[in-house]
Order: sequence, then structure tokens, then C-alpha cells
Amino acid sequence: MTRKLLPFLMVLLCLGAQARERWTPEQANAWQASTPWLVGANYIPAYAINQLEMWQADTFDPAAIDRELGWAQSIGMNAMRVFLHDLLWQQNPKEFTRRIERFLAIADQHHIRVLFVIFDSMWEPEPKLGAQHSPIPGVHNSGWVQSPGASTLADPAQELRLEAYAKGVIRAFATDRRVIGWDLWNEPARERRVQELIGKVFDWARNADPSQPLTSGVCCDGGWVKGKPDALESIQLNQSDVLSFHDYNWPEKMEAEISQLKRYGRPLLCTEYLARGAGSTFEGALPLGKREKIAMFNWGLVDGKTQTRLPWDSRERPYIKSEPVVWHHEIFHADGTPYRQAEIDLIRRLTEAPASADRGGQRPQ
Repeated sequence: MTRKLLPFLMVLLCLGAQARERWTPEQANAWQASTPWLVGANYIPAYAINQLEMWQADTFDPAAIDRELGWAQSIGMNAMRVFLHDLLWQQNPKEFTRRIERFLAIADQHHIRVLFVIFDSMWEPEPKLGAQHSPIPGVHNSGWVQSPGASTLADPAQELRLEAYAKGVIRAFATDRRVIGWDLWNEPARERRVQELIGKVFDWARNADPSQPLTSGVCCDGGWVKGKPDALESIQLNQSDVLSFHDYNWPEKMEAEISQLKRYGRPLLCTEYLARGAGSTFEGALPLGKREKIAMFNWGLVDGKTQTRLPWDSRERPYIKSEPVVWHHEIFHADGTPYRQAEIDLIRRLTEAPASADRGGQRPQ
């Protein structure tokens, strides 16, 4: 493919059929009725410091993924939320698509479906392909990268490329039963450019005509909690087919937030929870999610290079000389040993997973 042809092909990709409409509440609730209760984690393999290291050809490790998803299956999990990245599509869309297909095949072997995240405003603002730096000792999520990066976001000429990525990856798996849905933007920054772009991202995604629902989660403690969503939250709540939210609070506050969101009459997905030291625990959140029929994705499966067992404050005060009293996120040590057996027992009980279902690792007891 010559460089002269590429812009024309990208324009053709961005044209096409009119975007589908947002699902009605009836369509959204019919989707929920046909979907089992989803319980899983935000998944990044222990070997990866960020999305790029997870997916790049030189570091993508199907054997490790198979082993770790086996541990998830063994405790009754049937879903994972997984982050993609625009630079991987720009680098080689065909090969990136093949790796996504390989990942889905592994997940499917463990009866796990996947909620993919397209864009993300969190942490390091200038992502770069290639070898990623080592974890900063004692620091939570010290290598996680934004997508798109700040330079890309600020350059209007990059918008066509971002559109091609969003449409391309969604179209590639638009009817795939292994895909739960598409989380279009994780914790979007409250910047003018992001607010301008996120509405377009919903249009791009609908233009790809996915059979799965679209969403973008509102964050903890936003104006929506008091029934007064700001402009960005309004886009998220009014454009999503199913509503998603993040909640790292005590269960009493989580219950109040759920009540606020139920007013919209759409299925709910809690796409991030579990911050033990802040009061968000499996014991508090997961039974509430089951009672209210809310899909539940805690942050983290296996302790690894992201170091998210460490709390958020480690980014200001690294835990160099000692570990925190309790783990912040994550369920398993890197060898598959549970961090807390009582949590494993609870998850198994609520998901009705048989203790004999251990697969792919043998470690959980």
C-alpha cells in the first residue's frame, strides 16, 4: 500500500452506511435478559506494564494469558474488561486484529467473554510503541498510557486516523458472540477536546453497526451522583446503550449511586470497583451487584508489572521500604496463589462455580 493511497482508503472507510440508532431501553433490557450475570475483572497480564506491552507482537504471550484466564474461570468469572490502543492499529491493523482474535479464542476456551475499551484518558500522556520502561519501584500503575496520547488528541489532523481505528476494530468483531460490548472511552478527561471528540466516537461506533452494546462509564463522585450530570457525563449517559459506572466507595454509597442510575431504565455495568483500603471490597460490592443484576468488573486479576496492589497514593509517596497493610486491587499473586481465600470462596459462591472447575493453573484452592 502506497502512502498516497492511504488517505483515500481511510476516507472510504469513514464513509458508508448511516450510523445505527441508540438502543431503546426495551432493546437494552432485552439484551440484558439474554445475557447471564457478568462477573469478571479489568484484565492486564502480569507480564505487561500497560496496554502496549500486553498486545505488541514482541511481548504478546498467549500461554501466560491462557494460564491467568484459567485462574479466573476457576473462581466462576465469565467476563473480562480489556483495553486496546490506537497506536497498535496504526502500526499494523491486520496483525493487531489477529492478536485480538487469538485473545478471544483463549478467553472463549475458558468460557469468558470480553468487554473491550477503545480510548482511555488515564495516566501517562505520551504513549510510544516499542519496548516499555520497567515499573517504577513502589508506584501504582507507573507505566499505563493514554489512548490517544496528548499530542494526537491536540492535532485535528489525527482525527481521521482515530476514526479509522475505532470503526475498524469494532467492525472486525461487530457480530462476534465472544464480545460483550464496546466501552468507548475510559474515564474521559474533562477537557474541551475530549468533550468534542467523545460524541463523535459514539457516532463512529454506531456507524460500524455492532450487534453489541456501546457504553462509556461515568466516574465516582461526579455530578451525576446528585442527579446533576455535567456536559461530559450527559453525553455518556445519553449516548450509551447500556449504562456503566465506576465505584470505589463503601457499599452504602454505591447503593445510592445505583439508585440514581436505575432511573434511566437501562441495564447497568459496574466496570470498575475494588479498592480495599478505601472501603470497596468484594464482600460489600459483589452481593449488591448480584441482587441488582449489575455486571461487575473489579480492577485487577493477577499482581504483576502494573503494581496495582499498591494504592493510588503511592504515585505521590512510593512504597519503597514496606508494602501497604492491605492490597488495593488484584485477586491473585503472580504464581496463582489467592491473595485472600475468603474472597475466592465468596466469588465462587455468588457465581455458583464448582470448586472442581480449576483450569489452566492449578493454584486456586
